[in-house]
Amino acid sequence: MDIRRRPPKPPVNSNGPYPSFHKDPSPSSDDAHRRRTAIAPPKASDALPLPLYLTNAVFFTLFFSVAYYLLHRWRDKIRYNTPLHVVTITELGAIIALIASFIYLLGFFGIDFVQSFISRASGDSWDLADTTDADRNFLINDDHRLVTCSPPPPIVSVAKLPNSEPIVNESLPEEDEEIVKSVIGGVIPSYSLESRLGDCKRAASIRREALQRITGRSIEGLPLDGFDYESILGQCCEMPVGYVQIPVGIAGPLLLDGCEYSVPMATTEGCLVASTNRGCKAMYVSGGATSTVLKDGMTRAPVVRFASARRAAELKFFLENPENFDTLAVVFNRSSRFARLQNVKCTIAGKNAYVRFSCSTGDAMGMNMVSKGVQNVLEFLTDDFPDMDVIGISGNFCSDKKPAAVNWIEGRGKSVVCEAVIRGEIVNKVLKTSVAALVELNMLKNLTGSAIAGSLGGFNAHASNIVSAVFIATGQDPAQNVESSQCITMMEAINDGKDIHISVTMPSIEVGTVGGGTQLASQSACLNLLGVKGASTEAPGMNARRLATIVAGAVLAGELSLMSAIAAGQLVRSHMKYNRSSRDISGATTATTTT
Repeated sequence: MDIRRRPPKPPVNSNGPYPSFHKDPSPSSDDAHRRRTAIAPPKASDALPLPLYLTNAVFFTLFFSVAYYLLHRWRDKIRYNTPLHVVTITELGAIIALIASFIYLLGFFGIDFVQSFISRASGDSWDLADTTDADRNFLINDDHRLVTCSPPPPIVSVAKLPNSEPIVNESLPEEDEEIVKSVIGGVIPSYSLESRLGDCKRAASIRREALQRITGRSIEGLPLDGFDYESILGQCCEMPVGYVQIPVGIAGPLLLDGCEYSVPMATTEGCLVASTNRGCKAMYVSGGATSTVLKDGMTRAPVVRFASARRAAELKFFLENPENFDTLAVVFNRSSRFARLQNVKCTIAGKNAYVRFSCSTGDAMGMNMVSKGVQNVLEFLTDDFPDMDVIGISGNFCSDKKPAAVNWIEGRGKSVVCEAVIRGEIVNKVLKTSVAALVELNMLKNLTGSAIAGSLGGFNAHASNIVSAVFIATGQDPAQNVESSQCITMMEAINDGKDIHISVTMPSIEVGTVGGGTQLASQSACLNLLGVKGASTEAPGMNARRLATIVAGAVLAGELSLMSAIAAGQLVRSHMKYNRSSRDISGATTATTTT
């Protein structure tokens, strides 16, 4: 798509818009003059009776002359006690001349600015129509003859989009075609299509067509059909134009706490599922893994400000006083029948206070729930602290979707530890390495190497790989992979060095089985596969806690397999063999993933 300036359009006569398609071989001097004037845009100074430099000189002289005259007359009136408001005809004329010259000089400095608007108004506008380079080298003079001219300078402020063509869907219904044109023209906002049409899929189709025409880019490979757009309205995604397909693989069975789980993993990284599957096998034949939920509480930390640090400290003492906790809990728990305030911690930075509330949220991940409870408490506190200024409901002391030491130390969401003992013969036969090699590699890579790198909660091989894959498959918030992947992997030789004890400790796994993306059909099916779909009928929060332990168990399997591949020198070989092949890799025994 070429971007160029559009020349002025000639009048249309009986011969069509272009009466002559060749240049006159002997143009007259008038023709030459017209060619020059056809190319040159009008100037703001053309409206002046004198040349610009003479006009400027006249008004500069006039301005300073009358200013000097009026100051001289003002001095005389003060000297002879003459009222200043009494003016003669000469003085009145001088005042008018001063004002007129001032207006001109003020406008003179904006002539270039005015010139740009005059040039645009005269037809020097943007044109996105397709054209050839030869077309751009012609202009039409007053006699409607095509004349050659120098091509305009390249436009550097607008990037060209190579090989882009207008996309038009010929099969679009006439009514939808009109709506598409209205969206392109800005008459109908794209975000309002669902509410205007009452049909979410139709709205997505029209938005999709408008997007293709505006950008000139096809999104044909992005599927539209086969998705329930009603299910995401107002809660999962705004202004949809389709959906992305991510393959889901199954790792397992994962033997965890005496139960077997087939773990769904949505990923586009080859060998990831196969590697996790190998770890599951090694754990299964060794008796499985066990897990413990150490803590379960979602956090939110608003930031408030006072006029002094002393007042901020008084709020801290009030909130952390055990005698006030029950009152705060009653106010907080009004937000939901599942929300239960657990503790409140306050940190001071000058006259600012960061208050970190922690509460249980049932089977929901709980961000909205805890935010509503915090809002209730803040409104309650205004009675005792009317001078408190709430700066934000979140002050980043929570800390959500960011690596933070407070989550690593205090925990956020579900804090889980998962462990397993792998027999020596399994390490040799299944994992193709040795206990001593695994222990040494873990110390030098996951512990020492991460410490040298200054890692925050990254004392593992690739926990985020497994966390992201399970999160996407089960409808969790993918951005919370940041803190949910904080993990420390420990390995220790036991039973006189014959076997290995491996564990992963993950202090902030943020998951839920209700709300958000968990209600979508595909993600709901994956939760159902794990047996944790929806709210628990046994006890509030049990399904979400079980899902957190499954995530930790899958991470344990992934860590075990990848570390074994690195220790055995199989990482690159496995990727070159399987990750670049189109064959089925489900039977691979040494498949691994990237670190």
